[in-house]
Amino acid sequence: MKLLSVLMNVFFVANAASMAVGGKQILIERGSDGLQNIVTYDEHSLMVYGERLYVFSGEFHAYRLPVPDLWLDVFQKIKALGFNCVSFYVDWALLEGKPGTYAADGIFALEPFFDAAKQAGIYLIARPGPYINAEASGGGFPGWLQRIKGQLRTRAPDFLAATDNYMANVGKAIAKAQITNGGPVILVQPENEYTRAEGDVAGGFPDPMYFAYVKKQLRDTGIIVPLISNDASPRGIFAPGTTTNGTIEANVDIYGHDSYPLGFNCANPYTWPSGSLPTTWHATHEAQSPSTLYSLVEFQGGAFDPWGGLGFDKCAVLTNMEFERVFYKNDFASGATLLNIYMTYGGTNWGNLGHAGGYTSYDYGSSIGENREINREKYSELKLEANFLKVSPTFLTASVGSSSVGKPTVGSYADSSALRTTPILGNGFVTNFYIVRHADYQQLTSTSYKMVFTTSQGTITAPQLGGSLTLSGRDSKWHISDYDVGGTNVLYTTAEIFTWKKFDKKTVLFVYGGPGEQHELAIVSNRAPKQVEGSGVTSKVMNGTAVLGWLVSSTRQVVQIGDLYVYMLDRNTAYNLWVPDFVRTDKWGAYTSNIGNMSSVIVQAGYLARKVYINGPALHLDGDLNATVPVKVVGAPSSVRSLHFNGIKIDTKVDSVTGEWSGTLSYMAPAVNLPDLSSLDWKYTDNLPEIQATYDDSKWTLADKTTSNNPYALRTPTSLFSSDYGYHTGVLIYRGHFVASGNESTFKIQTQGGGAFGSSVWLDSTYIGSWTGTDRNADHNSTYTLPNLSARKSYTFTVVIDNNGLDENWYVGPDAMKAPRGILAYDLSGHSQSAISWKLTGNLGGESYIDKVRGPLNEGGLYAERQGFTQPYPPNHDWASSSPLTGIQKAGVAFYQTSFRLDLPRNYDIPLSFTFGNSTTPNGGTSAFRVQLWVNGYQFGKYVNNIGPQSSFPVPQGILNYRGMNWIAVELWAQQSEGAKLTDFKMGHGTPVWTSMQEPRMVERPAWGKREGAY
Repeated sequence: MKLLSVLMNVFFVANAASMAVGGKQILIERGSDGLQNIVTYDEHSLMVYGERLYVFSGEFHAYRLPVPDLWLDVFQKIKALGFNCVSFYVDWALLEGKPGTYAADGIFALEPFFDAAKQAGIYLIARPGPYINAEASGGGFPGWLQRIKGQLRTRAPDFLAATDNYMANVGKAIAKAQITNGGPVILVQPENEYTRAEGDVAGGFPDPMYFAYVKKQLRDTGIIVPLISNDASPRGIFAPGTTTNGTIEANVDIYGHDSYPLGFNCANPYTWPSGSLPTTWHATHEAQSPSTLYSLVEFQGGAFDPWGGLGFDKCAVLTNMEFERVFYKNDFASGATLLNIYMTYGGTNWGNLGHAGGYTSYDYGSSIGENREINREKYSELKLEANFLKVSPTFLTASVGSSSVGKPTVGSYADSSALRTTPILGNGFVTNFYIVRHADYQQLTSTSYKMVFTTSQGTITAPQLGGSLTLSGRDSKWHISDYDVGGTNVLYTTAEIFTWKKFDKKTVLFVYGGPGEQHELAIVSNRAPKQVEGSGVTSKVMNGTAVLGWLVSSTRQVVQIGDLYVYMLDRNTAYNLWVPDFVRTDKWGAYTSNIGNMSSVIVQAGYLARKVYINGPALHLDGDLNATVPVKVVGAPSSVRSLHFNGIKIDTKVDSVTGEWSGTLSYMAPAVNLPDLSSLDWKYTDNLPEIQATYDDSKWTLADKTTSNNPYALRTPTSLFSSDYGYHTGVLIYRGHFVASGNESTFKIQTQGGGAFGSSVWLDSTYIGSWTGTDRNADHNSTYTLPNLSARKSYTFTVVIDNNGLDENWYVGPDAMKAPRGILAYDLSGHSQSAISWKLTGNLGGESYIDKVRGPLNEGGLYAERQGFTQPYPPNHDWASSSPLTGIQKAGVAFYQTSFRLDLPRNYDIPLSFTFGNSTTPNGGTSAFRVQLWVNGYQFGKYVNNIGPQSSFPVPQGILNYRGMNWIAVELWAQQSEGAKLTDFKMGHGTPVWTSMQEPRMVERPAWGKREGAY
């Protein structure tokens, strides 16, 4: 390949046009080199079909929820937040497990993901890599990249050639799903977090030739929507208009970056570190990429948790609703009009797809839990913020002003020195936005203040009716002046806006505040306010303005001013509101558009409102319930006469003043009968026959490579790096043969399997010891004392190594992803290293993996996995009867299998999980053992008793058959001489939710069949 000539032909020179928007000349970039005109942008916002959008996006990875029929559920829950977009990675390692063979079908197919997004009305930001990071094994790189000599993520010809097949195929799939072809994809990201380097990098760093090559790979597949970047920090790398090389244009169309301001230490979830709230982002963006909208392509929505951590519930607390109020509103104050929350739904690292630093769960402390529940308050808070931006298009052309620390003078906004106010000033419009927070964002105490507004009616200090405003600790608020609500001017409001709508004969405005807060709102109107619900709102008409004042309480207040109805709520009541959109018949379809005012209704409906539609004279609301709750509908179209929830007609009454419908949604908890795992008919077979004297390893792979392309130098006569032989996932097993001299006393071995890995060693059938692992050690030097050996007798070491996934490759240069798995070094006393001849195995077939349905990473090298016994209908008739709760009485690896039938009620979404109880030794210590959980052939849990933290493992419907037979298996690896057993191994469930969600079909789950060549 003539790499230089290829790269020199890569030019993306953006066409541009200039037009006046909001009284200001705005450069309109015709994204994608003028190849399309549906998705455009300027320095303010993205535009679709010419309409500006606040891109509020949630990160969701299809490969972490391997049930395609559940993808729509997640999309609908994200859409219900008020979001209009989802960002997603594609994991190369899952699609090209064998070099040159791209396999994206079944649970790995992208097309059902695209279809579900389109059905839900969610735009997509595609992020195919080739590198993704994502806490995935190898950062998404397939393990066979360990064998190429060139540096990863550089211009090295062998690395670029290795990416070609994947990028060509994934690019074609994404290109077909672009909005220009009727699909949901509006933006595509080449590479990922190409931001930092260490040491010598081929071509230097940042390398425009490399980045231009990745861009061309995408363009060559037909991708014509704009390309967006995500610097891991705001460094401006390849931002539009910057020059890295005079001849090669590597710049993206839209520059963006990431931020995780609270980091990933969930151990102290109530402590916010100082200096973590960015205050210079707007100025930095103006210096780096002034021609594009300010895009935060990954902003913290949770945190990953390492082995030995405290669990994702703590991460959810660290990034809770208070974090969202302060840090997300700071993003808005920085002018961000594209905000992607990473993660919004995390999912599961099933089937060994996670990197070595993390465990099976990828819950991430997200707004939507790993089991798809939405019972965290942070979900509701996020809904308030997103719905406000959804109905505030003037924000998209406003300009960020200079922040001010309050002083009791006009023009300083909030008048307290404890507060900082950032104005976002209308550009050619009168609307001004103000974001008020504590100058010390860590502050836990409340601050009283007054707010100075510059309005179309002059400068006003609020509250005008007496009293003061309050900002609670760890809070931040929107204040707004001259805000248009369907033709009515809200002169100012100190209460935050949830949403507003203009219906047939009235306009409604919903505002909310925190408990006990005083708020004030002024409407430009000479009409006297009339309180039509509740009591206690103070009102006064002054100089053509109707001013309302109130104390926030749990009692709803409604005030009418002409045809405007103002609903005043406390935050908790607002949490129960939803604004589902009607699907349109024009080009927008299910996608949210601000064009028109009849596109939604506002409902109070409890747990979840998924969608709304009209069928004849009936208004239909589909959603989920977990309790009996009141239902209210504001803005029911005049053409409908009845309300149906999940197809059932609801008795309603209509308020004679507001026209609001109200009724009750009834919930009945179903009976959920789950099997008692301890009483099932368990079957047992030895999962480590390799230590038996009769074992034949003639079919194993001979470790005979005397050289390796791996940058980690060989310290053994032949390579014992597993990836050099095509084994990249799961448990690895080595067998070392030697002839004894009779003088051997010790065996030293250095093994490496990534964070929290473990290893065990046998000499023939004699157990000689284990490295039981710690949360941090990725490798370990062990020294084992040997029994007396007989001279001239042949012996075999069996070494079992837990490969917890490959390292990521975040820094360019060191090639951390190539950190080998397996045996790094060894020493048998009295022998040279060459005295031992090694063989190894991993998953049967290695890169020519057997189970094409469950993919290249699901299986490892343990005997039962190689035989396929983890799958339904294993040949267990002659196996012994024994339970994992009885366990084994010596070190070893046991395989247990059983089956059971479920018969769960229909029309309920019931999250199920398997839970392991912590086991201790007779002397009170922690038992050292590892477990892998298999459900219908899918590996859905790796439990490490002595490290943790995860002990409960959710498994979704579709993997589990909720109305039929299921097969589960447990691999129990005892790393102590006294053996191990499970305690309190149970199956449990969360709150059953009555749902309108279509029941997911079972994914393909091939049953056991005798495998040719299995050993």
